[in-house]
Amino acid sequence: MRIRSENQSVVAREIRIVPVWAWALAAVAFIAAQWYFNIAIVHHPRPPAAWARPVLGLFAGIGGGAYLLIIGYVNRDSKRRRMSPLLWTLVALIIPNGMGILLYFVLRQPFTGTCPQCGRAIEVDFKFCPRCSQKLGPNCPQCQHTVQVDDSYCPYCGTALDQSAPVSQPKTS
Repeated sequence: MRIRSENQSVVAREIRIVPVWAWALAAVAFIAAQWYFNIAIVHHPRPPAAWARPVLGLFAGIGGGAYLLIIGYVNRDSKRRRMSPLLWTLVALIIPNGMGILLYFVLRQPFTGTCPQCGRAIEVDFKFCPRCSQKLGPNCPQCQHTVQVDDSYCPYCGTALDQSAPVSQPKTS
């Protein structure tokens, strides 16, 4: 059950980085789709059936809104990964059929942190700083797997972990 709540918090944290302007544009796109399919299309010479118009409006509104929310996510996520937000937002917008968005997710950089001793930018999952060899996270002395700070035993090999020496954690930026 713990894994499920951790996954839900990750999803909630990722949704929170979507900017307000993307939410506003998504709402406008949803409302515009409803207006078009339920009001404007009625005056066309051969409109869709009355039962199909709300369904088409719903699908078009959700699709357009989701597209704009993903564009906002790409903008903010590229910024926090120290990539060019303008470039990746334009790539996601200009390359058709969602291929720009897919390209972003394939090519995006990993998260970076900062070494607490020397200040160098490092990847978050590094165990030691490549510049100053500062230990960045707790790991098992027997199997060298990463462990949690509050673990008493290694979940991989069962070795008792020494809790006396505090370990510094890299700061994420």
